[in-house]
Amino acid sequence: MVYTPIMALVGKKLVECIPNFSEGKNKNTIKKILESIESIHGIKLLHYTFDPSHHRTVVTFAGPPEAVSKAAFEATKTAAKLIDLSKHKGVHPRHGATDVLPFVPLKNISFKECVGHAKKLAEKIGEELKIPVYLYDKASKSKKSLPEIRKTIASSTNGQLHPDFGPEQSGSAGITIVGVRDILIAFNINLKTTDINIAKKIAKKIRSPYIRALGFHLKHKNTSQVSMNLINYKKVNIHQAYKKVWNEAKKLGIKILESELIGMIPSDAWKQAKKSDLKLHDFSEKQILKMAQLTP
Repeated sequence: MVYTPIMALVGKKLVECIPNFSEGKNKNTIKKILESIESIHGIKLLHYTFDPSHHRTVVTFAGPPEAVSKAAFEATKTAAKLIDLSKHKGVHPRHGATDVLPFVPLKNISFKECVGHAKKLAEKIGEELKIPVYLYDKASKSKKSLPEIRKTIASSTNGQLHPDFGPEQSGSAGITIVGVRDILIAFNINLKTTDINIAKKIAKKIRSPYIRALGFHLKHKNTSQVSMNLINYKKVNIHQAYKKVWNEAKKLGIKILESELIGMIPSDAWKQAKKSDLKLHDFSEKQILKMAQLTP
């Protein structure tokens, strides 16, 4: 896979897209999804990662908004053909083959314009792929968060849904959740314990308006994990999040095994993070999103 530096994208309207696919084991399926994204002119694949316990692949790509919408649609179409959600088992919450599809404005584009593109994409997915689509965050009239939308879906009865677009019932591809949001940092910490209850207890303790956290057991690593989304890294950075987990783990007599970044991290957040010993595993410089190059 060829990665193109984010510098090459300067001078255009830029949107970042971070779709999450419910496949973390079959490398051929992942390869075909990535190929469908890269088949669209103007798209730059920035990063992808997959995990067999989460049974999930997170992809980051960027480009002009029209190209991003096309690539997101093609990836959703490919995932719908190859992933049967009724046979899917993984520790991470999910509702669809293409589970979550967020747009993030990066350069020369407003949130309002991004919302327009996201809604057009959602409508196309619903009409052409016959997949129920819910909108979240800035794309939703209610501004509901992703966890709130998941609760809405989970509370539906007899398989009858009330999506923003698409059919009232889902098929093998499940449901897709499309949104527009700010940049967030996906940051996981693996503990030196197999006890999932410890990870869940720590996750509950550290939750705040700026940290979403869940506890999982990672079978392929034989450990438990505190999985976090840092909603506003300027309010709570990854060093502070790490310290919060470390403090709670210490109270329980547990040590940290390692941490990991999923997807990209803004350069200003990385400048703070690299000063700390975060026990980062498998980190690549390609994961640094150089925001200074993306502002007018």
